[in-house]
Amino acid sequence: MSGATDRLPRLLALVPYLLARPGIPIDEVAEDFEVTPKQIRKDLELLWMCGLPGYGPGDLIDLSFEGETVTVTFDAGMSRPLRLTAAEATSLLVALRALAETPGVADQAAVQRAVAKIEAAVGQARPAGVAVGLAVREGPQTARVRDAVSDGVRRRRALRMRYYTPSRDEITDRVVDPMRLLLVEGRSYLEAWCRAADGVRLFRLDRIDAVDVLDEPASPPPHATPTDTSEGLFQPDPSQQTAVLVLEPDARWVAEYYPTDGLVELPDGRARVLMRYADTAWMVRLLLGMGGEVHVEQPPDLVAEVARQAGAALRRADHLPAT
Repeated sequence: MSGATDRLPRLLALVPYLLARPGIPIDEVAEDFEVTPKQIRKDLELLWMCGLPGYGPGDLIDLSFEGETVTVTFDAGMSRPLRLTAAEATSLLVALRALAETPGVADQAAVQRAVAKIEAAVGQARPAGVAVGLAVREGPQTARVRDAVSDGVRRRRALRMRYYTPSRDEITDRVVDPMRLLLVEGRSYLEAWCRAADGVRLFRLDRIDAVDVLDEPASPPPHATPTDTSEGLFQPDPSQQTAVLVLEPDARWVAEYYPTDGLVELPDGRARVLMRYADTAWMVRLLLGMGGEVHVEQPPDLVAEVARQAGAALRRADHLPAT
C-alpha cells in the first residue's frame, strides 16, 4: 500500500489513529497499516506540512517523536476517524462472518480480528433496528458435511458424495477430487474435479446430502484449472433461456436459492428477477409448484406452457370426486 491512490486514505486515517494511541511505536503503526516503517515515516513527514488555512505555526499538524515512538500534539481538526455508513458496515460484517464460517477459505483468526475491529469502530453509530448477522442455523447434518469437505480439502483426499442438482431436479452419487473451498456471493462452494463429468465443477455445500472422505489421495489432472469467479459465478450460456419472473414476498427465496440476475424491488415486497434455465420442463414444474406466488412475464413460450399445464391440471381437478 504505497501508491498514491492508497496513500491518501492512509494519511486521512493516520491522525485519528495516532490520537487514540499516543506514544505508539512506529513499527506498530506500520504493521497495522501494512506498510514499511520507512513508508510511515514518509507519511508523517508529509502530515507535518498539512493543516488549516494560514499554514503557519498553530495551523499545521504537529507531531512529537521520542525514540521510535510518535504522538500527535496538534490535530488541526482531523480528530474524527473515517466512518462506515450503517449499510456499509452491515454488508461488510455479514460478508466477513460468512467468510469466518467457511472452514479452509481463509485465516479465520484474522477474519475474526477484522470483525471485532469493525464492530468496535461502528459501535454506537449503528442505528437501532440494524441487526448484523447471517441468521443461519446449521443443523447437525450440515455441520457434518462442512467438516468432512474441509477435512478432504485439507488432507487432499478424494470425496464420495451425494449431490442435488436443482437445474435437473436430480440427486447423483459421484466421486470428486477436491481442489479448494470458495466463498462466492455469500455462499460456500467446493471446487473439485468430478470424475463422472470428467471436468472441474463447483458444488454448493448446502446441496450436498452426504459425503465421505476416502482413503485415496485427491488427484485432479494437471489440466484442471480453477474457475474464474472475478465476474460472478454464473456466466450467461447461449444455450440457456432467460425467464422474467415477478416474485411475491413468500417466493423471494427463489432469488436466494437459484442463480438470478437483475433483481428489481417492486411495491408490496415483491421483486422482479431474471432467471436462466436450460430445461423448460424443469422450469415449468418449479413455477407450477409455487402456485400464485410467482408470475411469469417472459418468454412467451414459457408463459404459454405454464398456462397450458395449469389449465390441464384444473380440468383434471374438476373431475375428481368431492370430499
